Amino acid sequence: MSGFTALSEAELNDLYAARQKEYETYKSKNLHLDMSRGKPSPKQLDLSMGMLDVVTSKDAMTAEDGTDVRNYGGLTGLPETKKFFASVLNLKPEQIIIGGNSSLNMMHDTIARAMTHGVYGSKTPWGKLPKVKFLAPSPGYDRHFAICEHFNIEMITVDMKSDGPDMDQVEKLVAEDEAIKGIWCVPKYSNPDGITYSDEVVDRLASMQTKADDFRIFWDDAYAVHHLTDTPDTLKDIFQAVDKAGHANRVFMFASTSKITFPGSGVALMASSQDNVSFIQKQLSVQTIGPDKINQLRHLRFFKNPEGLKEHMKKHAAIIKPKFDLVLSILDEKLGGTGIAEWHKPNGGYFISLNTLDHCAKAVVQKAKEAGVTLTGAGATYPYGNDPLDRNIRIAPTFPTLEELEQAIDIFTLCVQLVSIEKLLSEKSQSAPTV
Repeated sequence: MSGFTALSEAELNDLYAARQKEYETYKSKNLHLDMSRGKPSPKQLDLSMGMLDVVTSKDAMTAEDGTDVRNYGGLTGLPETKKFFASVLNLKPEQIIIGGNSSLNMMHDTIARAMTHGVYGSKTPWGKLPKVKFLAPSPGYDRHFAICEHFNIEMITVDMKSDGPDMDQVEKLVAEDEAIKGIWCVPKYSNPDGITYSDEVVDRLASMQTKADDFRIFWDDAYAVHHLTDTPDTLKDIFQAVDKAGHANRVFMFASTSKITFPGSGVALMASSQDNVSFIQKQLSVQTIGPDKINQLRHLRFFKNPEGLKEHMKKHAAIIKPKFDLVLSILDEKLGGTGIAEWHKPNGGYFISLNTLDHCAKAVVQKAKEAGVTLTGAGATYPYGNDPLDRNIRIAPTFPTLEELEQAIDIFTLCVQLVSIEKLLSEKSQSAPTV
């Protein structure tokens, strides 16, 4: 399709009239299509149904070390659970704390403990400081931002580039401001861009000098194994990088099986240095006697070994990839070459991130809603819901069926065109010479 910016006012008006007619046709269908959250589809959930049959009343309920999983104990998880995830995520078992069903829960609680008691090496609990700040690479994950808002932690937006956060910005900020205590990172197939951090970005995060002695990287490796192809992105080992740089205690890693087995019924974990793990373990012993060991056993028996998890993820990819391919194909067909939108083609993860012309995203989302398509709210991918350029929209292709997705993306691209034409016509009107 030819570039919209090169069209004359008359050509834009003609195109607008044609697209508006298509839009009204869709509106008349009273559709209800939802692409607002990155949820697994029912077909994906069906992949894990066998997990409900691997632990029954007739099965042995003991762990490898003889622990009766029906009883109390296991503060930081079963030994074999730690070994399993250590193999999957290239960690050491002693680095790992197994949690409940939610890595988000563990992130929230890690912040909460830091506010009340600080982190290992803190001189003062964060909550007793005049100000606590976090860096928020954006577009990013809205639930990370919600945690900061909940604890009144000021967020500083950092630009995302094609290889991760803008490290020039990051390094300057953390070197100058002691109040900056952390940074949120989704380092592999980032939410929403689908970007994997480059080796250079990982090394710079690991080695950068921070004014705060107790600075922490919140490394949310949510999509560590969520590949779409047989040639997945590779992510440099952050723990090896911080160890080499002399900042062994800098990283808190989080992950879960929420988008591997059952969201809400998975297994979550965090990983860190031995100093951090020992510090956190003492605090956890006051909060809980341990997470759900039966669910850990269920996951272990279902997957059997790390290779079993890899094969399981290939089944997910077989369901998800056609949806990503469909969305990207329609975006190319309807918006490619128009100059009114740009997007990244991810190699994994759960989202596609699209940028409209400046100051168009909210209008696009609203217009799509009026035609029956629910998208993630414009601005949600930025701290405080404020996208300064009002241009980023997160597309979540996984939950709808292919048929629903095709309709939804057709409508979405139509809305992008309509709103963009309105903007271009407005600009032409404002720049027209007065007589």
